[in-house]
This record gives sequence, structure tokens and C-alpha cells, in this order.
Amino acid sequence: MYNSSCYNPSSFILIGIPGLEKFHIWIGIPFCVTYIVATEGNCVLLYLIAVEQSLHEPMFFFLSLLASTDLILSTITVPKLLSNLWFGSQEITFSGCLAQMFFLHFSFVVDSAILLAMAFDRYVAICLPLRYSSILTPRVIVKLMVSIVTRSFWVILPDVFLLKRLPFCGTRIIPHTYCEHIGVARLSSADISVNIWYGFCMPLMTVISDVILIAVSYIFILRAVFRLSSQGARQKALSTCGSHVCVILMFYTPAFFSILAHRFGHGVPRNVLILFANCYVAIPPALNPIVYGVKTKQIQDKFILLFTLRKTR
Repeated sequence: MYNSSCYNPSSFILIGIPGLEKFHIWIGIPFCVTYIVATEGNCVLLYLIAVEQSLHEPMFFFLSLLASTDLILSTITVPKLLSNLWFGSQEITFSGCLAQMFFLHFSFVVDSAILLAMAFDRYVAICLPLRYSSILTPRVIVKLMVSIVTRSFWVILPDVFLLKRLPFCGTRIIPHTYCEHIGVARLSSADISVNIWYGFCMPLMTVISDVILIAVSYIFILRAVFRLSSQGARQKALSTCGSHVCVILMFYTPAFFSILAHRFGHGVPRNVLILFANCYVAIPPALNPIVYGVKTKQIQDKFILLFTLRKTR
């Protein structure tokens, strides 16, 4: 039998990036810069969408939810990473570990659902332009945003209880910089087959269904675009999807690469996998507002106007 302390451990130890301890200080610098860019960029994006009436459109409401989720994702991982690398703060409480794990996976599933909602927005805008305002009403947008958050919450919440039921009587050292479900579950001496099946299959099935629906949306979009007689009209229609496609590639490509590397890349050094995992949670939140700022003229104009006004004051 396991004693009560096994089921309620006080803390875990995050050892950082094994094998690269002497480079920890230098590794932390680009992550710090990336976190500052992510925080500033997403906060500015949220501010512009909130105060500018011209940005009160369905696509920008979805973008504000994406920016909020990116802020959560980077904030729950990067500050702890920096305190680990720079100050040797490796300890994390059991409840803190569960919270970090939950919001990490929750953010991933939310981001995937938001990209699907954005694909639907582009589908309606290009394939059904005359019905756009009647289909994507404010009421529908609110329902979509609530359903995105609710679905993600209920998909990830069982992970917390699947971990809480496990005993942790042996080592409590996690060879990583943050807590993720299977990595923590593997520290237990009990059977974790339920954790593996649910923790891997449910979120992955959810994300794969999103990817399939996004692909279907873009098939219809491309069919509608190539039926346009004017070359200029085609370019204009495709340009409205440019930033969305870039964000999709930045989100899904490294995610599936990471999954495949963990599954089949047994010869890949652990520190390389951990570095890549940290890049995945740090870089997309920093690049997303930049991509939308560069490729979306409405945001670009408002961004330039905002800083022009600041300089003239």
C-alpha cells in the first residue's frame, strides 16, 4: 500500500536541460527576449482590437482569443524556465505542476480550435461573401468562442485527475523545464496505461479533427478562388488568408514534428528534444502578433498610428 504522502507529494524537481547546465545562463537570454516580444506584441494586439472600432470583426475577435491563449502559454512556461536556468529555482509544488500541466495542454487545444474557427471565417468570407454578416453574427461569435474554451477545458481536465490518482513514492525529478502530463505520469510506479491512452489519444484526436476540417475549408476556399475570372480578385482573396496560413504552419508543423520525434526519434539526444519543446512554447506566441501585424493592413495601420501618436505627445 502507498502512504498518503505518495498521493500528495509536496513538490517535484525540474532539472532544466540535462547535459547543458554550463550553458543555462546563455540559453536563457534568447528565451527572455522571446518572452518580452510575445508579451508586448500580444498585449498591443489585444489593446488595438479592444479600442479600434474598425477591428470589431469576427476574424479579429478570434485573433484576440488567440493572443490571450498565447499569453497564457508563454507565461506559464517561460518565467519558470528562466528562474530555473538563471537562478537554479528547480522546485515546483505538486499543485503548481498540475496547474502548469493543465494550462499548457489547454492552451494547445484552444489554439487548434481557434485556427479552425479562423478557417471557417475565411471560408464564409470567400465562399459566401453576401451571407457573411448574417452567418457570423455577434451572437454566433460568442457561442463559438465559448464552445472553444469549454471543449478544451473538458478535454484536458481529466488529465489532472488521472495524475492525482497516481502514487509518487520514488523519484520526483522531472528531466524537463516544465510539467507535461506523460512526463509526470512516468515518475509513478503504478500502472499509467490509462494516462498514456487518454493523455495522448484524446487531445491528439481533437487536434487531428481540427486539422482535417481546416484542410476541408481551404479546399473549398481554393475552389472558390480559382473560379474567379479576375487575377486581381484571386490575389486579393488569397492575401486575406496569408497570415492565417502562416500561423497554421507555425503551430502544427513543430507540434507534429515534436510528437514524431518523441515517438520515433529514439536516437535524438534528450537535451535537443527539451530545447525544441521550449522553442515550441516560446516562439509561436512571439511570432503570431508579428505575422498578423505585417500581413494584415488594418492592424498594421492601427499599429503605426498608435506609435505615431505616442511620439507626438
